[in-house]
Amino acid sequence: MSTLQVDGRTVHYRDTGDGPPVLLLHGIMRSLDDWTEQHALLAGHRVISLDLAGFGESDPLPGRTTLPPLADHVLAFLDALGETRPMHVIGNSLGGAVAMLLSLRRPDRVRSLVLVASAGFGREVTVALRILAVRPLGRLLLRPSRTAAYRAERAIFRDRRYVTDERVTRGYTLAGRPHGARVMLELSRSLGTIRGVRRLWRDAVLRAVAAAPVPTLVVWGSDDLILPASHLDHAHAALPHVRTQLFADTGHMPQIERAEEFAELVRTFWVEDVGQGSSPGRAVSSR
Repeated sequence: MSTLQVDGRTVHYRDTGDGPPVLLLHGIMRSLDDWTEQHALLAGHRVISLDLAGFGESDPLPGRTTLPPLADHVLAFLDALGETRPMHVIGNSLGGAVAMLLSLRRPDRVRSLVLVASAGFGREVTVALRILAVRPLGRLLLRPSRTAAYRAERAIFRDRRYVTDERVTRGYTLAGRPHGARVMLELSRSLGTIRGVRRLWRDAVLRAVAAAPVPTLVVWGSDDLILPASHLDHAHAALPHVRTQLFADTGHMPQIERAEEFAELVRTFWVEDVGQGSSPGRAVSSR
């Protein structure tokens, strides 16, 4: 693990390997720990993951935490790291929305997108995130406790073997950071309401990505309790150029529950779709 000062803010990151660069972006209330397995499985590349501003062990942004400044801060981090080559960008949940915005803000820096149960493809979202938009219930929901940390992990994974004491303890510890509740409330309220994910920003991002497509793979787990697998159909409708994959018996993080299959899928996508041109609209399932 390493740290880097970016515009006076500490960024916590992991940087392994050598070769074509890969950037890994985690979801809301998460950290770079969600990509541990992929650092090893994607060997042969320079694999970079970071705690987004205000999450994990990275400092929060100086202003309000919303999607555009999060994306801009990632770009500033890459500049400070000295990695300016076009990258394969993989984003889970919130990280998928950040990845799409990166491809729009700096298309020269994004070689391909892998969107893993990504935010932005539909209104439906777990009730816990919708409640954050309701004052003062949101702040009450964010009070750190081991019980809350356990429930969060349980909602993410279909297979309970992944709900480990280590993950629960880590989630509880990170939830207790002084700025944690503020960052979560600012971001969640900018992205959604009690009714679900806001349509305005979703439509704007998807229209722009459809108009300037890069090779894109969208991946989902069939038993996702955070963002339902039906969003995979929305993704294909909004972005006809994408390739899609559904992992059966899998929750919100296929990169962990199906780590080896996920890595093999990504590598195949990079060879077939990025290296040799894309084949629009291909869809497959993993059973």
